[in-house]
Amino acid sequence: MSGARERYGDIIDREHPRSPKHPGMPRKNRAAQFAPFAALTGYDDLIHEAARYTEQRIVLDENKKEELNRKLHILLNAEDAPEAVFTCFVPDPVKSGGTYEDAVGRIAKADFLYGYLTLDSGRVLDIGDVIEIESEAFLRVRTE
Repeated sequence: MSGARERYGDIIDREHPRSPKHPGMPRKNRAAQFAPFAALTGYDDLIHEAARYTEQRIVLDENKKEELNRKLHILLNAEDAPEAVFTCFVPDPVKSGGTYEDAVGRIAKADFLYGYLTLDSGRVLDIGDVIEIESEAFLRVRTE
């Protein structure tokens, strides 16, 4: 440091010059000049997408498929279409996996040829994506 003191001794202890025309920049704005630079546009989005959790599709065994088939037939053969909760796998459009969602409604149409159920709300469910069906109609069948 002694070498720097010798070389710049005449200016080292002086106050920083201030312009009489231009006011000084506030500290907040001055600090913003040195904020991180986002050189990789979209990189943060990719990181967040990779960290987003998706569930894997549950593969049903034959017993569970038969149980769901019985429940479907109970709902379809009931005199007035009972309301049911259908737990379905919804594939993620971006990455592998998806989420499980509940769809509540009455079956308005069943298309077994193409494997779709249409609920009274207009929502269309792929029968292959349904992993559980819950309804009070099942309780009535068991007690009869």
